[in-house]
Amino acid sequence: MAPSQQAKSSKSARGLLTGLAVTACLLAGLSGARAQAPAKPPPAAPQATTPTAPQAAPQAVPGFWDPRRRPERPDLSRLTVIRFLTETDYPPFNFTGADGNPAGFNVDLARSLCEEIKVSCTVQMRRFETLVDALTSNRGDAIIASMAVSPQLRARVDFTDPYYRVPARFASRKDAVMPEIRPEYLEGKKVGVIAGSAHEAYLKAMFTDAELHPYPNDDALRAALRKGEVDFIFGDAISLAFWINGTDSGDCCAFSGGPFVESRFFGEGIGIAVRKGNDVLRQALNWALFRVWEKGRYTDLWLKYFSVSPF
Repeated sequence: MAPSQQAKSSKSARGLLTGLAVTACLLAGLSGARAQAPAKPPPAAPQATTPTAPQAAPQAVPGFWDPRRRPERPDLSRLTVIRFLTETDYPPFNFTGADGNPAGFNVDLARSLCEEIKVSCTVQMRRFETLVDALTSNRGDAIIASMAVSPQLRARVDFTDPYYRVPARFASRKDAVMPEIRPEYLEGKKVGVIAGSAHEAYLKAMFTDAELHPYPNDDALRAALRKGEVDFIFGDAISLAFWINGTDSGDCCAFSGGPFVESRFFGEGIGIAVRKGNDVLRQALNWALFRVWEKGRYTDLWLKYFSVSPF
């Protein structure tokens, strides 16, 4: 349930500085960083749309590709197999299925990409901290393991375009939900946040009139909101979405306001890593990612694994 560094911590939202924004609507082409995961994969979400709510899926599913920037189909003739590497225990993104085989959002997405490229596909599970070494020593061709793009990792591997990101969001008790949050709305409000995190840095820079209450970990932070010790908490939205929808929250709380996606604080995005200079595979994966999204298969996968939208 913990975010990552360049190895494990690159799974969490990274605090890198490149521009300021108070709020951000999710637009096509945005991208992010790895979040915490729940202890077990959530049940599959219902159908993306219903006759009475045809707009539900577009509102619930993030878009990271610009339909006006369709990538050209690359030369795929040199690709015959893609050996994907993923990690062992980061549900719902990666976990061991009931049949003992790799499962999860990343695994299903990898298989969809192979179907689009029309090549054979294998998925090998390894400990997260061993993935980059396995890739660079040619024990695999691509890492699809919710790996956050960072300058440190870019020095060792190349990345595809981002295929998801982790926004930041506020959560409050259900009787105090706010549809929109701006700095002036939180003047004098008690806001909990993880001490030393990128989320704390963002609040200190942008929500200067809020009363910040730092906590050492997620359990303490969320308990403070449940007990009413703080008015809001601020953290990575994927982790919060599973908590809000899980039993640990006691049905106390809900999101307030929309997502914050400022890359200065919350990272460059989650990409698929390939060996340095492997442009053939990188371009093929970028093309396949766009095609999977364009055909609606990305939406299907997102709704399958994320019953509460973090966006």
